[in-house]
Amino acid sequence: MIAAGDVLLAPSITRRLIEDVARRRSVPRPNTRLRLNGLTPRETEVLLLVAQGLSNKEIAETLVVAEQTVKTHMTRLLAKLGARDRAQLVAMAYESGLVAPGRSG
Repeated sequence: MIAAGDVLLAPSITRRLIEDVARRRSVPRPNTRLRLNGLTPRETEVLLLVAQGLSNKEIAETLVVAEQTVKTHMTRLLAKLGARDRAQLVAMAYESGLVAPGRSG
């Protein structure tokens, strides 16, 4: 690999780089946090469950509501946060500090 122009890093350096990147990414972004402040408690709860990877059906079962209710919450979340899709909602949840890698809601 080195002959191909790649760089070999010691495991300790690799670990420090990964920890540094993770630490920087775990710092909440103010704009995203402000947008999340406009969510209702239920919308925040739905966002946490989305960030945990649950489907609409699983969220409905967890919250003991109809799946259509979850879809309504999702539509409102997308509109309020200006997100284009579910993946962007998850990214916003992480960027805001609402959830963090290795920590469930």
